[in-house]
Amino acid sequence: MDDKKAKNDELVQIARLALAGRPQDVQTYIRRLARRYQGELPEVAAQLMALLQQGPTRQSPLRREAQAAAPVPVDLESRLQLLRIEETPTLETEPIWEEGVRRALDQIISERQRDEELFKKGLSPTRSILFTGPPGVGKTLAARWLARELHRPLLTLDLSAVMSSFLGRTGANVRHVLDYAKSVTGVLLLDELDAIAKRRDDITDVGELKRLVTVLLQEIDDWPPTGLLIAATNHADLLDPAVWRRFEMQVEFPLPTEASVHKAIETFLGTSTTPEVWNNVLAITLRGLSYSDIERELMQARRASVTRNIPIEDALSQVVQNRVDPLPRRERGQIALWLTEAGISQRQVHELTGVSRDTIRKKTRSRASGGHKGE
Repeated sequence: MDDKKAKNDELVQIARLALAGRPQDVQTYIRRLARRYQGELPEVAAQLMALLQQGPTRQSPLRREAQAAAPVPVDLESRLQLLRIEETPTLETEPIWEEGVRRALDQIISERQRDEELFKKGLSPTRSILFTGPPGVGKTLAARWLARELHRPLLTLDLSAVMSSFLGRTGANVRHVLDYAKSVTGVLLLDELDAIAKRRDDITDVGELKRLVTVLLQEIDDWPPTGLLIAATNHADLLDPAVWRRFEMQVEFPLPTEASVHKAIETFLGTSTTPEVWNNVLAITLRGLSYSDIERELMQARRASVTRNIPIEDALSQVVQNRVDPLPRRERGQIALWLTEAGISQRQVHELTGVSRDTIRKKTRSRASGGHKGE
């Protein structure tokens, strides 16, 4: 009797979702049923999965019409669009990933390319991912890269930008965005997740914000497998613990390693032809910065080279001079030696690094006589 009641409840739930005009939720529910009946009724489960695979895709006329009919959500008061939409995401330069990040992103692509194999096994591709890490390490870039590789539009919602003193309006805005994103086969990026998904025991929170977090968690749980939801935060420590559990994959973006700093320098210096010694010098002086900070420093140097009509090496010297003081004495000495070997006068090297000319001469003689590098 209980089994019969459960099946009746399932039929009623599917009917309720269909009549409410929520096709994505219908698909999600059918996929759950297929997994549930895989052991008990394998033929039924197979038929359900086959129906899902035959459903409208983003390339079909039906899907295109549905997307065209759905208006982009706007703030009810300002009438400004809540989403930033990139129909065909592009990248100015190819990203540099640490190995762990690269593995995770490649897995996402592989799952989407082989989704039919997953569906046949009662599985679905990863639907939700949490990107964490300090600013400028490539979280937003990774979302854009995934959208490009998957040939999907990128929809970005900056949660800190939609926060309002009137939280009821913030809640309505977020719900409108999530409903719209569910209807589009794209990649949704929720940027600055910590703006609303803070710990719910925060004494400064109010009931409306806590309810908003609860709604967000439910949406993450029910996100359709046809879409991909990515949330990013610079402050993982502020997130409600329940948020971590909701995401199927978590990817931490670290600061660049030494090897990655070298690659970033080669990438951002572009067509500038500089001796290898400058790559080594910059790798020390720019260590500990994010990719975006490294790019900013080097792009400023390239602009200065053009606008002041000076060699790129002179512009890079200014970058070194601005950042060399906090470095340990040994590393400043190594930089001084490299710059001297690059043909820069000892007086200039002293001005750039603060290393005395007497010390520079000693290091140069030591190198020439076969002494240890950097001593």
